[in-house]
Amino acid sequence: MGDDRGQAVMLLLVVVVMAALAVVGVGDFSVRVVNRGRAQTAADAAVLAATTGGQGAAARIATDNGAVLVSYREVGDAVTVVVTVGGERATAQATDGP
Repeated sequence: MGDDRGQAVMLLLVVVVMAALAVVGVGDFSVRVVNRGRAQTAADAAVLAATTGGQGAAARIATDNGAVLVSYREVGDAVTVVVTVGGERATAQATDGP
């Protein structure tokens, strides 16, 4: 039989590295999920503000919610906004009518 000393250390090292990579991946995914939720909340708030206050109100509310208003479109009573938060994009639409 050969010399097997140190094999457990190498196996443990591989397991630790794999666990660290998994933790980093889960952390990145979690940040994206949180940013997606924040972006949708900001888009919803901005579009509601836009129905009565226009593009300026939408931009102000988006900024107050940590987002950037990247698109604003108004067609008749319907308003559509697109915002980004941390690289995540969200769209919302609302009307100021029945």
